[in-house]
Amino acid sequence: MSGTYIYGIAAAGHPSLPDGMEGIGDPACKVRLVEAGPLVALVSDAPDGLRPKRRDLLAHQNVLAEAGAGGPVLPLRFGSLAPDDEAVATVLAERADHYRERLGALDGKVEYNVKAQHDEEAVLHRVMSESPEVRTLAEANRRAGGGSHEEKLRLGELVVAAVQAREAQDAVAVQQLLEPSAEAVSTGPARSGWLANVSFLVDRASAEHFLAAVETVRRDHPHLELRVNGPLPPYSFVEPGPSAPVGAESGTESGTE
Repeated sequence: MSGTYIYGIAAAGHPSLPDGMEGIGDPACKVRLVEAGPLVALVSDAPDGLRPKRRDLLAHQNVLAEAGAGGPVLPLRFGSLAPDDEAVATVLAERADHYRERLGALDGKVEYNVKAQHDEEAVLHRVMSESPEVRTLAEANRRAGGGSHEEKLRLGELVVAAVQAREAQDAVAVQQLLEPSAEAVSTGPARSGWLANVSFLVDRASAEHFLAAVETVRRDHPHLELRVNGPLPPYSFVEPGPSAPVGAESGTESGTE
């Protein structure tokens, strides 16, 4: 085994903490509690050579789901490790005020991750309609039987620049249009093929309102393709740099693919 694996953090009086639940690993490691004053961490042994395999990703999420059914749990991302249980308890004690504040702030909240990309054909039509320069050059090339090599290159450069500008505009628009339906926003790392990767903190009771806002964006921006993942534990809102909230090794993002 390679230290202590951490699933999440909860209040010591949490009513549905796991008793004998199985977590990650093959064979599965037993989930146990590390207590430190008003807080507990849900942990298990950490298997050697831990990788984000589907079985372990699901086991990680299952522990959080079962514990979260009875009250707020601060979810750590898959792969969060500490040297041992004592190290976990030490940081729980040192950062007790922060974790207690976050438990209160995230009670009843879920995360929705929204990724956006362009429909290639639709965005080209939009670029043509919005840019007189692109439209004029494309028409001139068409009349000239395709245009010269230089004219084709020029058109290609104009189109690429216009699409990139549209990507930047649409990334801002997606966030601004969905922000009013969420309580907090966290911009995720850029991902290949996506012009926006944004997580929204949403009250579980008003999730339908947020999803309706997503559908409105889809309807009003047909050149955009949106992928929504959720509801998820609020991984992105535990704190800045949420992948290592116990001063441990940084893990792999969970639940936002």
